[in-house]
Amino acid sequence: MHWLYLAIAIVSEVVATSALKAANGFTRWGPSLLVVAGYTSAFYFLSLALRTIQLGVAYAIWSGVGVALIILVGWVVYRQPLNVASLIGIALIVAGVIVLHIFSKTAAH
Repeated sequence: MHWLYLAIAIVSEVVATSALKAANGFTRWGPSLLVVAGYTSAFYFLSLALRTIQLGVAYAIWSGVGVALIILVGWVVYRQPLNVASLIGIALIVAGVIVLHIFSKTAAH
């Protein structure tokens, strides 16, 4: 269940961060409420995941996967260009998450 909590935390954070751009400096109510709800949900579910997963491992996965997903959201939703460095960075993040999950003796399994 702890990995599901971490996944919900990641998705919530990505939704909130994506809505930040649409909130336009908190001048638009709908996206602004989504920002608040998303970050509240993200931190709540991250706290649940931290009951079992080591802090460093959970945070590395949460932030790394979040960054990779935000880059993809920027590309798909906001039409921001992806370059080779972005794609290599995403691949390295995914590789890092796999290494942490499979080989870390401190991660909960």
